[in-house]
Amino acid sequence: MVISGFLAGAAGAGLLRRLPRGADVHWLWCAAPTAVLWFVAWALAPPSWLPVPLLVAWLGVLLTATDLRHRRLPDAVTLPAYPAVGVTLWLCDADLGRALAGGAVFAGFHLLVRVVAPSAMGGGDVKLAGPLGAVLASVSWMALPLAAVLASAVTLVLGLWWRDGGLPHGPGLLAVTWVVAVSAG
Repeated sequence: MVISGFLAGAAGAGLLRRLPRGADVHWLWCAAPTAVLWFVAWALAPPSWLPVPLLVAWLGVLLTATDLRHRRLPDAVTLPAYPAVGVTLWLCDADLGRALAGGAVFAGFHLLVRVVAPSAMGGGDVKLAGPLGAVLASVSWMALPLAAVLASAVTLVLGLWWRDGGLPHGPGLLAVTWVVAVSAG
């Protein structure tokens, strides 16, 4: 699983470099964390649910590396996450109606924050909230508010070190969703 994760992360870094507004992210920044997260998911998640935390880890590493480096979550990764998460949840026999509702609620909440306080949330965070909300709702309805609070806490902690410009919220959303997905078993 470690080698597969390493290769998937390296391939993801190659994908990021090929984007129209390429993300200059070193391949090792994606390969090593993906390998570690895949190993942990393989060790902890139930086999029938394993594809979900693997996908969230892969997306999470690519998007976190991009968000921390360039302060953006590229549409070329966030938008394909919708069908990728949908198909993965379907393969894992999740309740797709619940996943769809959770994605809409989580994205709607993030959109509301963006509308009320545009400087508090980027558009990429709103787009990312949809597929992450689908994963969270597939685990539990209570995972949605819990993830919102914990992701905000992660963002605040990042803010203690991140004094340069805008504060990236994507890493917090992704990290919390991955932890919830891994612990879903």
